[in-house]
Amino acid sequence: MEKIQFKTQIWTGDGSLAGLNKINDQRIFVVTDPFMVKSGNLDQITDHLKSNNKIEIFSDIHPDPSISTIVEGIEALQKFGATLLVAVGGGSAIDASKGMKYFAKQMAKDDQTLDLIAIPTTSGTGSEVTNFAVITNTDKGIKYPLVTDDILPKIALLDPELVASAPQNITVDTGMDVLTHCLEAYVSTDANDFSDALAEKGFQMVFKYLERVSKDGKDMEARQKMHDASCIAGMAFNLVNLGLNHGIAHAAGAQYHIAHGRLNTILMPQIIAFNSELDKGIMEQPNRAATKYANLARLIGIPVNNPKIAVKRLITTIVQLRKRLKMPASFAEYGLDRQKFDETKNEISAAALKDGTTVTNPRKPSQEQVLDILEKSYS
Repeated sequence: MEKIQFKTQIWTGDGSLAGLNKINDQRIFVVTDPFMVKSGNLDQITDHLKSNNKIEIFSDIHPDPSISTIVEGIEALQKFGATLLVAVGGGSAIDASKGMKYFAKQMAKDDQTLDLIAIPTTSGTGSEVTNFAVITNTDKGIKYPLVTDDILPKIALLDPELVASAPQNITVDTGMDVLTHCLEAYVSTDANDFSDALAEKGFQMVFKYLERVSKDGKDMEARQKMHDASCIAGMAFNLVNLGLNHGIAHAAGAQYHIAHGRLNTILMPQIIAFNSELDKGIMEQPNRAATKYANLARLIGIPVNNPKIAVKRLITTIVQLRKRLKMPASFAEYGLDRQKFDETKNEISAAALKDGTTVTNPRKPSQEQVLDILEKSYS
């Protein structure tokens, strides 16, 4: 038996922010990053919260939120006496807020739980509807996934105006992260009819709208569609987990500090080829992953008479999209030092195998196979 539920209420479309006007008599702890404060973009949110509420802003959020940042946030929200958490920003701000929500409850003397409203300002992580958060131990250079329904936001607010000013590099990095979420959820060993429907829709939306919004950031229809696609993909992988692409990305990201979506995109072609067992030849019987990848290929107009040929064409299509989006094709092209890569690849491959997202990868990798994927992704 499978239990499928969506606990987060989603507010989407123009005017979504106006829903915040109904919040009254709360002590609201807003978690965000320094740019949101300095740019004045945070005012779009706080202007809707000022009526009969007290607001405290915690803006010490940086990429890959650390354990120490979570601790500082908990101390600040407890001192303020927060009754509501509002996360504003990308995945880092939302993940940090989830960590604060979870550990504050563990430390509380009563059973009071802080509700969380997640307001993403990038279209990529899907964190606003997931029970996932990633916290970094900066001393050890390790990322730890936190997975529990206790951190699910109560409300996810998707307003395209909040991503209208996102620069092209962030738009494409986060957009390709959405694509990774769709691909991994679709071939997950836990995939089901519900997650498949979400992953298929998100996948099609990325191919239809990401390049459009990359070329014209003021294309508000494409902005809204990519914002929705990010959320849809998040709902998909929240049901069935991810795979080796994210397992390696979590481990490598802690070492190399490459933007998460960009890192996923460098790895993606090699992961698809590995999962599909393309090394065994295109005339061999396709495995489950190859058959499912071929179905995604069909959804974007690629012929699928031979599933493995369809997978190869899907990889080529993704590589071509990556090129048009002006993203690096390899670690070397990104500028990663070869010596640094050689010094860390064994540690990364070992950590990837232990990552919680790797558990549902459709093909179980060895450390040698992960090293091979890393080597091919380097150059």
